[in-house]
Amino acid sequence: MNGEPIPTVLVHDWLTGMRGGEKVLEQIASDHPQAPIHTLFHFPGTVSAALESHPIRTSFLQRAPLLRSRYRYYLPLYPRAIESLRLPPCRFVLGTSHAVAKGVRKPPGSLHVCYCHTPMRYVWDQQDAYFPPGGGPLAALRRLLLARLRRWDVATVDRVDRYVANSTFVADRIRRYYGRAAEVLHPPVDTDFFRPDPSVRREEFCLAVSALAPYKRIDVAMAACGRLGLELRVVGTGPERARLARGAGGGGVRFLGRVGAVRLRDLYRRALCFVQPGVEDFGISAVEALACGCPVAALGRGGVTDIVADGRHGVLYGEAGDVAATAAAIDKLRNMRFNPLDLRAHAEGFSTHRFRHQFRQLLPEAYGLTS
Repeated sequence: MNGEPIPTVLVHDWLTGMRGGEKVLEQIASDHPQAPIHTLFHFPGTVSAALESHPIRTSFLQRAPLLRSRYRYYLPLYPRAIESLRLPPCRFVLGTSHAVAKGVRKPPGSLHVCYCHTPMRYVWDQQDAYFPPGGGPLAALRRLLLARLRRWDVATVDRVDRYVANSTFVADRIRRYYGRAAEVLHPPVDTDFFRPDPSVRREEFCLAVSALAPYKRIDVAMAACGRLGLELRVVGTGPERARLARGAGGGGVRFLGRVGAVRLRDLYRRALCFVQPGVEDFGISAVEALACGCPVAALGRGGVTDIVADGRHGVLYGEAGDVAATAAAIDKLRNMRFNPLDLRAHAEGFSTHRFRHQFRQLLPEAYGLTS
C-alpha cells in the first residue's frame, strides 16, 4: 500500500456462527470485498464463505486455552483484547457491535461508524437474566467485574463518530446509556428466500426460533402452549437447553436444535404462528416468519414494535413472563384471519436490498457517492 490508507476496515465482536449480527456484517462486507475483518476471535468454518473470504485478523484471545467451549469465561479480557487490535491506516472503520467492538481504537484521521445491535445487555440492565441468582464471593466478584465493564463501556463511547441502531428500542438504549444519538437502520432479512408457498397448509403448532438463553423466555412460550394444548417447536441451541427440556415434561414441546435454512422456511410456512415471549433488540426471526406468511404473537416491548402492528401482522401483549397473557395472545391470533401476501408485503420493507441501499445513503462518502 506504500503507506497509503486503505478505504475500509471492518470490526466485529467475534466470529463463531451466523447469527443476526454476522448477517449484518455479511451485507456490509459484500460492498467492501477487500476489507480486512478485525475481531476478538474466529472459529474457522463457522461463518459464511463470503465472510471467510476476507482477511480476518484476531486478538491475543485467539490463542486462549479452551476458547471454543469457554469463550464466554474470557469476558473480563474483552476490553483489553479489542484495544489490542491494531487497525491499519484507513479512511473508514465500519464496526458491528453488541459487546466491545465499539471500543476499538481507530487509526488517526479515520471515521468510525458503529452499527450497534445493543449496548451490552448483561452489563447494563439484564444481569439477572444472564447470571444465576445468589450471593457469596463469586457473585461479589461478578458485580465488581460488571461495574468495571460498565465504566469501560462509557469511557469508550466517543471512540465512535456515528452510531447506527438496529431499532428504535436500541436507539433509546444508546441515548440512555451512552448519551449519544443514533440513526435507525433495521437489519437485513433475506426476503427473497423466505417467502410463502400457497401449496403448504398451516398446521396446529407454534414455532419459536431463538438462542436458548434465559432472557429469551422460551419457558413462557412452553407454558402458554401447554395451556392451549398446542405443540411448540423450538429451533435453536444454547445453555438453557437441558433446563428447558426438563421443564417440558412428557410432551408438547419439540426441540429441533439447529436446522438448515430450507427446513426453517418450511417450519415458518407450516406454523400456526411464530411466538416471541422475550424482549428482543430487533427480531430478525419475526420478520422471516412474516415473509413466509406466518403471523407473530409477541411481547409488545423492544424491537418487535418496529416490526409488528397489533392486529395487522399478529398480536402484541403486555407483561414479560406472563404465561396467561402469552396464551391469550396465541388463542386470539388463531381465531383471526391473516392474508399471507399482506404479511409478506410488510416484511419486504426489511429486505437485504433495502438495507444495503439505506446503509450507503447513511454513509455516502464511504461509497464514493458524494460529489
